[in-house]
Amino acid sequence: MFSTQIHDLASEVLNEARSRGAMITAAESCTGGLIMGALTDIPGSSDVVDRGFVTYTNAAKQQMLDVSAQTLDRFGAVSEATAKEMAYGALTNSMADIAVSTTGIAGPGGGSIDKPVGLVWFGICVQGHAPEAFSKTFDDTGRQDIRNKAIRCAVNALKRNIIKSL
Repeated sequence: MFSTQIHDLASEVLNEARSRGAMITAAESCTGGLIMGALTDIPGSSDVVDRGFVTYTNAAKQQMLDVSAQTLDRFGAVSEATAKEMAYGALTNSMADIAVSTTGIAGPGGGSIDKPVGLVWFGICVQGHAPEAFSKTFDDTGRQDIRNKAIRCAVNALKRNIIKSL
């Protein structure tokens, strides 16, 4: 189901989390649960994967992750502020030590000049630290390709932050 590259990276993340006794969660919009799918595709992942949140709508982001209506109204679902609130909300609504979030525009439509197809915001929140966010704008090479690139980027961000902060 997942490429060898994603599978290997997911295995590395699980091993890093396992070596630190850390639990992982994810809050996903544009990736639709695929980050958690990649992690849980690895046998034995249940010792470090707590839960995942697929929050495709604004209402789901508010209800499940406590993303504020003001943030969504002011900045939109695809924004730095929303990615940060999603990661923080996943962390506070789980038993995890680290959370990653994704919110973006995978296409084929839905983009604009300010927020083109391929724009993905990623949030990271580590227990005891303020949430951080960064964005990537992937080429508009199709929905599946954009989502796969976002999965790799999110799992890489988990790995970096587990090593750096836990």
